[in-house]
Amino acid sequence: MGKITGFMEFQRLSEAAEAPQSRLHHYREFVVTLKDDEAKQQGARCMDCGIPFCQTGCPVNNIIPDWNDLVYRGNWKQALDTLHSTNNFPEFTGRVCPAPCEAACTLNINNDAVGIKSIEHFIIDKGWESGWVTPQIAAKKTGKTVAVVGSGPAGMAAAQQLARAGHSVTVFEKSDRIGGLLRYGIPDFKMEKSHIDRRVAQMEAEGVTFKTSVMVGDGTLVAGVGNDAKKIVSPDTLNSLFDAVVLTGGAEHPRDLPVPGRELKGVYYAMEFLPLQNKRVAGDDVEVISAKGKHVVVIGGGDTGSDCVGTSNRHGAASVTQFELMPQPPEKENKPMVWPNWPLKLRTSSSHEEGVARDWSVTTQSLVGKDGQVTGLKAARVEWKDGKMQEVPGSEWEMKADLVLLAMGFVHPVAPVLAAFGVERDWRGNAKASTYEGGYATNVPKVFAAGDMRRGQSLVVWAIREGRQCARSVDAFLMGSSTLPR
Repeated sequence: MGKITGFMEFQRLSEAAEAPQSRLHHYREFVVTLKDDEAKQQGARCMDCGIPFCQTGCPVNNIIPDWNDLVYRGNWKQALDTLHSTNNFPEFTGRVCPAPCEAACTLNINNDAVGIKSIEHFIIDKGWESGWVTPQIAAKKTGKTVAVVGSGPAGMAAAQQLARAGHSVTVFEKSDRIGGLLRYGIPDFKMEKSHIDRRVAQMEAEGVTFKTSVMVGDGTLVAGVGNDAKKIVSPDTLNSLFDAVVLTGGAEHPRDLPVPGRELKGVYYAMEFLPLQNKRVAGDDVEVISAKGKHVVVIGGGDTGSDCVGTSNRHGAASVTQFELMPQPPEKENKPMVWPNWPLKLRTSSSHEEGVARDWSVTTQSLVGKDGQVTGLKAARVEWKDGKMQEVPGSEWEMKADLVLLAMGFVHPVAPVLAAFGVERDWRGNAKASTYEGGYATNVPKVFAAGDMRRGQSLVVWAIREGRQCARSVDAFLMGSSTLPR
């Protein structure tokens, strides 16, 4: 794979990016795709390692060595076909995936991993630019109908696979636009929404019907990302109109912060803050939750918290601080101990590079305010002893905060949707759906579940995998067997 001695001759090349202080003035993507010769050289670094652990590190099992080799040899179109054989939307993962494949790369044992994510980004961008990404219309229709509830990456993947198998697919989305958390959870500076729009156009040409601003449930509207529902459709209606129903909604129930002062104005969930900015970028006349001139505290150290940091800085925040409950990870992992698994180590995102004060092992004791508006918070250090977390005596302090954003993850899908269908939930509150051969089925006849709805909060790449696998299960349920890939 690649050049036999390439990993010894060439160094890893990261994608170029616009300087932090410059990109803070806009919401466009700022990472520059590799050039042809750069991509070839990076593909050349792929080792003939015998066992491609990168493939098992990748949730969709991308055939990484093959397309690395094809890029090295300049066979762009074949590389695109190989990439698409396992991943419906590499332009999404090539931008926002944390790349567990690179952690599993054999070269990563004692060197810099192959730049797999940057090569994937290059392949798909090359494909769109060259006009190679076209609708794949089924040769014949099966006469079967499928409803997909939720249009995030799991729903889009399931819908596209089922349409290509010849089924008539209708996607229902409660928001005013397609994309779910891709649309309203991920800032445009990480992934511009034109990437979603052109996939929607491709899927419409393949026969998928999209219905937006439609809430599927019992009439109980629930909070969530971009909830613009103007119409309610009951589960009974879907069950009567469709031969199968696939539930692919997101894990939208956020983890709360039950401390004194939580009710103060100026305290918001991240998913109250981020979607409004995305709507503004899309041209909607909406009032955003502005961080301009404010001292912002982001509680939660993950990707969503990082997105809040980047957005706050673009607003012109006076300061941005990010707290994490867990201890600060090591700067470098102990590779012999963890490879090829995903390592725990300090990760600095592009938003962090733009300006933020990060702090670890911090718990928020209370939020303080004046006249109903948050003005600060009281925090303390924590430590772990005997497997239990406890506050460090005498470590308390108070700091100014005009805007507090809660980004502590999501607990489970919103309950009313699952309850309306009568779907059993597991101990975490997710849809209880089997994953054995022919699985993803719930306890309700002809109702399936996939993505965050089934596995809980996870990565975009996991959502795509689940959508693809669920589509195969639905196809087998409808037709008795399936030729769709697992």
